Amino acid sequence: MSVQVLTQYFTQYGAIFVFVIVLLEYMNLPGFPAGVIMPLAGIWAAKGAISFPMVMLLSVAAGLLGSWILYFLGRLGGDAFFRFYVRKFPRQKELIEKNLEALRRRGAVGVFLGKLVPMIRTLISIPAGMISMEFGRYTLSSALGVLVWNTVFIGAGYMMGDTVWRIFA
Repeated sequence: MSVQVLTQYFTQYGAIFVFVIVLLEYMNLPGFPAGVIMPLAGIWAAKGAISFPMVMLLSVAAGLLGSWILYFLGRLGGDAFFRFYVRKFPRQKELIEKNLEALRRRGAVGVFLGKLVPMIRTLISIPAGMISMEFGRYTLSSALGVLVWNTVFIGAGYMMGDTVWRIFA
């Protein structure tokens, strides 16, 4: 998807576009690059089309909702999927169990830190659900991690605003 197409969607659908794309990205669906969408949302805010706090609110709400969906998928079906997966890939069993145990030990801090690492940030929700992490602690640590991650990307777009716009437009 080109920058011009994304810009057209921002203009046509507004804030709902930001919410939906960030939601899908946090659900780990391929083709929804937050590394592109979020800076564009920041640029969009810098141009005055939407306020920076509103973009942040929408992106954190979408990220948290996507994280909750994966958390509950892990909680409701994670064990069955794990059993299926290790039957297909038995060499992975020990590594996965080791990582689940590490998440149990680190708890909310592990989720927060996981939300700051590419790839892990969307996937950490599933094992958090699998180990039945307390939902309130999971939500708080996820929200803080999502807030930090989104602030970096949206803030970069906001701070560079017109400079980036001139390069890509």
